[in-house]
Amino acid sequence: MQQRHFAFWPARRPKEFPVPVTSIAHNLATSAARFPDHSAIVYYDTPISYRRLWHEVEQLAGYLEHRANVRRGDRVLLYMQNSPQFVVAYYAIMRANAVVVPLNPMLVAEELQTYLDDSGATVALTGQELLPKLRGYAPDPLHHVIVAAYADYVERETKLNLPPAVAAPRADLAGDGLVAWSDALAQSEPPGPIVTGADDMALLPYTSGTTGRPKGCVHTHRSMQTTTFATPMWGGGNNPGNRVLSVLPYFHVTGMTGDMNGTLCNGSTIVMMTRWDPETALTLIERYQCTSVTAISTMVVDLLSHPAYRTDALRSLVGIGGGGAPLPAAVGEELSGRLGMNYMEGYGLTETIAMTHANPPDRTKLQCLGIPTFGVDSRVIDPDSLRELGPNETGEIIIHGSQVMREYWRQPDATAEAFIELDGKRFFRTGDLGYVDDDGYFFLVDRVKRMINASGFKVWPAEVETKLFSHPAIKEACVIAAIDPRKGEQVKAVIVLRDGAQATSGEIIAWAREHMAAYKVPTEIEFAESLPRSATGKVQWRALQEEEARRRQPTSATSGR
Repeated sequence: MQQRHFAFWPARRPKEFPVPVTSIAHNLATSAARFPDHSAIVYYDTPISYRRLWHEVEQLAGYLEHRANVRRGDRVLLYMQNSPQFVVAYYAIMRANAVVVPLNPMLVAEELQTYLDDSGATVALTGQELLPKLRGYAPDPLHHVIVAAYADYVERETKLNLPPAVAAPRADLAGDGLVAWSDALAQSEPPGPIVTGADDMALLPYTSGTTGRPKGCVHTHRSMQTTTFATPMWGGGNNPGNRVLSVLPYFHVTGMTGDMNGTLCNGSTIVMMTRWDPETALTLIERYQCTSVTAISTMVVDLLSHPAYRTDALRSLVGIGGGGAPLPAAVGEELSGRLGMNYMEGYGLTETIAMTHANPPDRTKLQCLGIPTFGVDSRVIDPDSLRELGPNETGEIIIHGSQVMREYWRQPDATAEAFIELDGKRFFRTGDLGYVDDDGYFFLVDRVKRMINASGFKVWPAEVETKLFSHPAIKEACVIAAIDPRKGEQVKAVIVLRDGAQATSGEIIAWAREHMAAYKVPTEIEFAESLPRSATGKVQWRALQEEEARRRQPTSATSGR
């Protein structure tokens, strides 16, 4: 285990800490007992106390247990945008001793079948704007679908710009298996005791693989408790006086762990947004004197460039950071110059329930993953020989720590491939190529796995290609990354049409929007007569990627911001 990074360890932080052995649900119960009248959430100017939040968790958990017949270890779909109902549903599922299966709201109806089949879920909680996508699956296999209207929780008058899904009034429900949120809360039977603990399965988030088949990551309460406590502790935000502007989606492990779980376990306040809007964000930071915000690089650019930006409005912030995509150096320098604080980048994966590496708050490096956090042993190895490499040698990043998932759900072969043993420890192979500098800071170079990082969302080319192949005019497709100056990587498809077939770029993109989540849809189509292949007939996607990189290279020097 390399220890060079300890010289840059955050001041007054332990090197490791004891991980709670209790259910995640206990965290919220404890905060509610300690701070019953304190605001757990502020939702578009409506405060929701810890007492109310936990009471509704208990009500919904009782419904799940007694009416929906949810039992210990059952998987329950959570298909919502950020909202108070998401938080209630998430904790209610765990309070009922079951397993949360969070799904990306951008998934289209036909994509949901894969997750239903693999998870075995028969109960779902969803926002009413997403219900049309689930209707085809109720009442079979979903015998209970609990439907929430986000507008129900905007109880106070507000002049904030409400996203359409939040502004929409509650709609009437009709259909077998559909249950209104208010009706589910109205049942009066309390749930039984919490019987799940550290080693019980708590969460099943999905990540796609290079084969295109989504893989469920089995997280226990122990692995989740690790990053739930580590994330706010690293940034110094583990106290009930903190107010976190929460903008990242909760279905994703970063928003779920850092903004939701990490905030609530300490009795802090979530100032919640359902959808990103820089003007609303600026208003909320100033109005509620937010102390921190986790934001991807494009959000930081939006804040700094918005006409409503005023430095004074952001003076309450003591920390801003994120991950998913590196912050351009020029933007990081501008942020530091305007606010006197550094953007704190971190690194983690779905398999590690978010953070494993982070920049020390007072000793950051731009476009850097940071150093291994509490109790994490991370190294760089040769991906072929598995030999550990030295400083500044590029190889595959591997991770050992209590936040690493137990396994891939029902995929023993994939699990076996994902782990190696080194020095008596079980390490997860991230599939990311990087190196460690002389100070012990990690840097990302490339990816062993073939993946596109589109505005922080992971897009697996094989999954997009599989879908494109079902288009009647497409004979072959190879998906690569195109570089967007603002968003970083974007999805590009190189397509060979069937003999005699005709299709325009616009037609294919429009078709893709109907068949896959928005972040997976190619933003650019290139038509080709054929795709380059190796001697064994495999498509040489790397050759296309390298050609794309050469094509995008600037021909002359360009000025910075």
